[in-house]
Amino acid sequence: MADENDRSANQARTSRDNRLKSALRENLKRRKVQARERAASSDPSQVDDGSLDEGTAGKT
Repeated sequence: MADENDRSANQARTSRDNRLKSALRENLKRRKVQARERAASSDPSQVDDGSLDEGTAGKT
């Protein structure tokens, strides 16, 4: 009887560990994608007005 309880507890722990590993892996992938998107959106080559200094934009 004790062996059955140990096995079921071990299986439950293994199942939980596998779920956590999977969730952490997916979270890491999602965070990497978000970081890449943020880096791409802050790229100065994608600024619409072509000016990096707001104070001189549009003045002649």
